[in-house]
Amino acid sequence: MKAVRMHAPGGPEVLTYEDVPEPQPKAGEAIVKVDAAGLNYIDVYYRSGLYKAELPMTLGLEAGGTVTAVGPNVTEVKVGDKVAYTGVAGAYAQYAAVPAQRLVVLPAGVSTKQGAAAMLQGMTAHYLACSTYPLKKGDTCLIHAAAGGVGLLLCQIAKMRGARVIGTVSTEDKAKLAREAGADEVILYTKQDFEAEVKRLTGKGVQVVYDSVGKTTFDKGFNCLALRGLMVLYGQSSGPIGPFDPQVLNAKGSLFLTRPSLVHHVATRDELLLRAGDVLGWIRDGKLRLRTEFEFALKDAAEAHRALEGRKTTGKVLLIP
Repeated sequence: MKAVRMHAPGGPEVLTYEDVPEPQPKAGEAIVKVDAAGLNYIDVYYRSGLYKAELPMTLGLEAGGTVTAVGPNVTEVKVGDKVAYTGVAGAYAQYAAVPAQRLVVLPAGVSTKQGAAAMLQGMTAHYLACSTYPLKKGDTCLIHAAAGGVGLLLCQIAKMRGARVIGTVSTEDKAKLAREAGADEVILYTKQDFEAEVKRLTGKGVQVVYDSVGKTTFDKGFNCLALRGLMVLYGQSSGPIGPFDPQVLNAKGSLFLTRPSLVHHVATRDELLLRAGDVLGWIRDGKLRLRTEFEFALKDAAEAHRALEGRKTTGKVLLIP
């Protein structure tokens, strides 16, 4: 079968489309014929070497497809089930061996492409808005990269929970998408100082900042928070932040800082099914809209990485084997 692998860290050019053995299911595993793999910024972090991994590796942590075989002791899924998963490496391939405990059977009315688009980014938006800082009516949140994959979903979930949403984006086209996703106010950070705009729009600041950008937004984000507000750093698309002095949190209003990850919010199967059930149910019911117009053939994974890093995409990017 074909897969996209990397043998050394580097730019998109290190991704190679090559033949690898088709996987066979071990005890507790299922084989998934991949219909679509999700492209996420964490893939870039692994490819660049920012996150360490054993090499060579098949990239990709998210996919949707059909179960074609199961190993011994598998009770969670059966052959023929339409499933989706995240958090298991190896999705940039025609077939993947996945622990059955990590597979979620898709509800009727949700396609495998939608499953691939929803698992990582949808459940990330879910834990951010429902657990890390459980948004409620009367809260105001600042969402950086509001037209990105997580951003568009987070805007929608934040509005479902009754919050006022301020988003930052780089272009007018992205601003339109953020507004369509529910953002009440959108700041073009390429033309406006987002810190000054947030202060103008709120007076006292926001209860929570959701920051997936990192280096270029992190420091100013603290000045956007109200007293005892929460800075949620959940990504670093512009690069990692430098050394941080916790005394800043005191000086700026007894603030809080957290650096969460999805893996710790779906650590048990019960929590995985709860979060995935909410997200996939909202998609089925039309309450949560996915933007999935950016599709690349699996063999063009390097081109897809260049488009993502060049900020040429919005919503979800899918790789199709």
